[in-house]
Amino acid sequence: MSTTTRSATPRSTPATTAPHRARAAAGWLLTALFSAFMLFDGIMHVAVPEPVAEATERLGFAVGASVVMGVVQLACLALHLFRPTAVLGAVLLTGYLGGAVTAHLRVEDPLFSAVLFPVYVGTLMWAGLWLREPALRVVLPLRGR
Repeated sequence: MSTTTRSATPRSTPATTAPHRARAAAGWLLTALFSAFMLFDGIMHVAVPEPVAEATERLGFAVGASVVMGVVQLACLALHLFRPTAVLGAVLLTGYLGGAVTAHLRVEDPLFSAVLFPVYVGTLMWAGLWLREPALRVVLPLRGR
């Protein structure tokens, strides 16, 4: 009788790990694009240059609220980029982006270019996270036919 035991998980081979690496790389690319945009936007909210101050007032917020929005945005982004809290950060950023949709909708901005822009950004965020986090794909699987 043999005393060796077999592992319940199959061994990784180059043929099985290559798609996983490509998926993770695509996820990190999407995350990098999303993060670069959000980092720039957050810094601009904190710095409050004249165009940001004007846009903040046009959306109905006090200019001083821009700094608070920027700090919240950057804090949520930091949570999103730290792997143990990535999903929490994504959930919080989803709420933040939902507020942006509401702000643009309230002032009757154009639908596809302004109101839905935060939805596009959020979709980019979740797609990147889904591609790079296997546990998220288990919880939120894409179902085929």
